[in-house]
Amino acid sequence: MIASTSRLPKHSFSSDGVEIAYFDTGEGDPVLCIHGFASTAHINWTYPGWVDTLTKAGRRVIALDNRGHGDSEKLYDPAAYHTTLMAEDARALLDHLAIAKATVLGYSMGSRITAFLAHRHPDRVKAAIMGGLGIKLIDGVGLPETIAEALEAPTLEEVTDPQGRMFRAFAMQTKSDRRALAACIRGSRNLMSREEAASIACPVLIAVGTKDAIAGAPEPLAAIIPKGEALSIPDRDHMPAVGDKVFKAGALDFLARHAA
Repeated sequence: MIASTSRLPKHSFSSDGVEIAYFDTGEGDPVLCIHGFASTAHINWTYPGWVDTLTKAGRRVIALDNRGHGDSEKLYDPAAYHTTLMAEDARALLDHLAIAKATVLGYSMGSRITAFLAHRHPDRVKAAIMGGLGIKLIDGVGLPETIAEALEAPTLEEVTDPQGRMFRAFAMQTKSDRRALAACIRGSRNLMSREEAASIACPVLIAVGTKDAIAGAPEPLAAIIPKGEALSIPDRDHMPAVGDKVFKAGALDFLARHAA
């Protein structure tokens, strides 16, 4: 077990030689949660209330720290962060816990990982909820590589790019390994083709804040994925949308309909 100051204890396992930290709580149908860039399992899912929301709805919640994040192993080669590799970490966690099939909930980069997992391993994903990522799954990627430069800048004061400054400040606040995050942003900006997105067979909820300048609109992506549904989160930018009550209510409704 990995020691953590967070209120849920974390465990670890090896995903093809990379140590991945995770927590596992609650009972019922499993929901695998995959956090966004520069976040962690607790920051993305515990603190905004998702763990309480899902466990009270009778779900088992499993959330991992993506490689390079939180308590998971730090890697410094951008090639180690290709989205296919991080999707395999998620699949390996399901194997480790002997879970044949789960609903997957992702946010931002975690939604990209979720889409790759659903495409590569359709037998393992019952349904998917993708927050903070719309059409930029296949068109425009999302987060710019200039964020890596912001993470590597000597000081926060030297960062002038607004998005770069936001993520640099966030990484400092969470005491993240900024060198590992810079490698991650350079290696994980992987597009999915329109044909690959169209091949995702499970039901997918795509939830994006109406003021989100990073994700891209949810409706065009929902039109491509055969069982896609779009959910707009009113008056929310990329970061605040994570814990929004509209997002949670929409997710619970989606789970009730598609992941019983």
